[in-house]
Amino acid sequence: MTQHPALTAGRVAVITGAASGIGLAAAERCAGLGLRVCLADRQAEALGRATERVAQRAGRAGHVIAIETDVSDAAQVERLRARVYETFGDVGLLMNNAGIEGGGGVLAGPARWREVLGVNLWGVLNGVQSFAPAMIAAGRPAAIVNTGSKQGITCPPGDFAYNVSKAGIKTLTEGLAHELRNIPGCRVSAHLLIPGFVFTGFTRVRTKEKPAAAWSPEQVIDFMLPALAAGDFYILCPDNDVTRETDAKRIAWAAGDIIENRPALSRWHPDFAEAFAKFQKN
Repeated sequence: MTQHPALTAGRVAVITGAASGIGLAAAERCAGLGLRVCLADRQAEALGRATERVAQRAGRAGHVIAIETDVSDAAQVERLRARVYETFGDVGLLMNNAGIEGGGGVLAGPARWREVLGVNLWGVLNGVQSFAPAMIAAGRPAAIVNTGSKQGITCPPGDFAYNVSKAGIKTLTEGLAHELRNIPGCRVSAHLLIPGFVFTGFTRVRTKEKPAAAWSPEQVIDFMLPALAAGDFYILCPDNDVTRETDAKRIAWAAGDIIENRPALSRWHPDFAEAFAKFQKN
């Protein structure tokens, strides 16, 4: 399979939130492709276990390093960047993937909101602002992948702190793509990964068995890599329950709330239940 030109043997992948889930799956796949890999996460014990797995996949001493990092702290992300360039001298792929959930409703206490926004949104911005200038200056093909969520697009009721953080990532990454393509000679591309229902640590809190509707993290990476190679910006993943067509209708309905002047989040408004159901079927 053809890969994005940044994902060639000997290049370097830096992946945050790499101790488990999608980040770990990405790290293993990159190691399998011959990249040197830096795993970053704030969960030290899980990071150690993940690094052993990835090192086994790489099969080469010195090709995998782990750096404990809280991405919400810009100073720690700067330390991460410095260590990576000191060790490897290159970054071909930056995957800003670290994320948490559980911020709660709009009227929930501010402390958890600050933590969710700190990791999910500021963590991505810290990663971009720390790594992108050097990646651009290198003049080599490179990619920045930011992990968003469908919840940042359709904003289902529930964990609004998470929705806000992921909506921010979408807007941030769109802005990054625009800025990169307007820098003369820039060979760095930006991409928004939008997973569907995935069996990760978030899901394991609620069930130990993988739900039939969920994809595995490895399936997300299988979907992401050819999309990167094709130059896709929006990498919108289906899952075992929701098709691309269903996602398209849900996203179109959400945008229609503004165009049609419907109530906010009308998809979940009882007065619009019948209209939404009909829209989905058409």
